[in-house]
Amino acid sequence: MHILVVEDHAPLARNLAEGLEQHGHSADFAADGAHGLQLALDNHYDLVLLDLTLPGLDGLEVCRRLREQHARRIPVLMLTARDALHDKLAGFDSGADDYLVKPFALEELLARCHALARRHTLHQHHTLAIGSLAIDRQAQTAARDGQPLRLHPAGYQILLALAEAHPRTVTRSELTHALWRDDPPDSDALRSHMYLLRQALDKPFARPMLLTVHGVGFRIDAAA
Repeated sequence: MHILVVEDHAPLARNLAEGLEQHGHSADFAADGAHGLQLALDNHYDLVLLDLTLPGLDGLEVCRRLREQHARRIPVLMLTARDALHDKLAGFDSGADDYLVKPFALEELLARCHALARRHTLHQHHTLAIGSLAIDRQAQTAARDGQPLRLHPAGYQILLALAEAHPRTVTRSELTHALWRDDPPDSDALRSHMYLLRQALDKPFARPMLLTVHGVGFRIDAAA
């Protein structure tokens, strides 16, 4: 999973980084609420670990704004030293999916992360439709105007990332991370994969669906 950790306590943030990486996950970090909210809105994450007490915007306000402003519902696990019932209820009220009281064992944190990710996946439809594009997540296939698209695995992953982020523009760095995580190739392999995807997705049709947003990244045009 690619996880966003919003935590202002530096030693805990370091411990979380080490624990997540040891178990095959990658993480981005923010030490205040405003930065955490911006990262969550600008990037694709599978899960957000959100501290309740933060400088600037607190965790409750970050969660509320995330639910109001993000087109996709990202699972949020709230972390806090407050264990009173009214604090937990306030967390759920703001849109959190789960609540973990500090101090906690890394094993419990990981178990809750995996449970939230599975729960989120269960609520997704297997088929994702955007305009004339249809993606079957279960079969890992795609079609446009009912015509199956011949996609390489990398092309499918790029198309899925773009479709799940729609209508947001996805940056080159996000797509690179989606394909290669923290070990991208030295050459500009993404350019080659984007070319092949355009050939499969757009060449047989009158209007291109894959649009380049210069200086930013790429997005899907649902009107094509």
